[in-house]
Amino acid sequence: GMFDCAFCRTPTAGNDADKLAMVLARVKKKDPTAIFLLGEKYCHGRLGLQKDMRRAVKLWEEAAELGSIDAIFELGNAYHEGEGVQQDEAMAVEFYMKAAMQGQTESRYNLGCFEGEKGSHDRAVRHWLMSAKMGHEDSVQNVKRAFKSGFATKEQYAEALRGYQDAMDEMNSHDRDEAKALLGGIRRPDINSF
Repeated sequence: GMFDCAFCRTPTAGNDADKLAMVLARVKKKDPTAIFLLGEKYCHGRLGLQKDMRRAVKLWEEAAELGSIDAIFELGNAYHEGEGVQQDEAMAVEFYMKAAMQGQTESRYNLGCFEGEKGSHDRAVRHWLMSAKMGHEDSVQNVKRAFKSGFATKEQYAEALRGYQDAMDEMNSHDRDEAKALLGGIRRPDINSF
């Protein structure tokens, strides 16, 4: 059904031990999404696991090697915050750049923030324009602030608004609207509950 396991299409488990067993079964098969997800569980101490950022980072490194863009992004976060690894802004930027080049929106936004903090406002606005066009609302707000501060043009702000609206329009569909109506008050599983 609609709420079955994304990996194997079986009904989702009802307790943490069973959920963890399902994830571990996929990890054994070197599924990058499952390895990333297990890293998330260690990061936040979920599914009965003790919070362990070093273990999370190791799992994200493995998932990244297997192609997980989200794992690359989380490695950027880990190096930015210095959680599970020695804080290293250059490494954070490197991981954000790798993820952004593969379409990870939040990484692109973060790169804009790094550039803005360095005073490279033109580069910051360019990053935010790209992420705004991918549907990232905070990027639009940052371009707006840059415009009000004189670091972005009116045309760039308009471009960010148009790009964001186009991304939102692309995400709308008759089928999506039908699914929302069908689900109505049905509680949907949260990725953090899995």
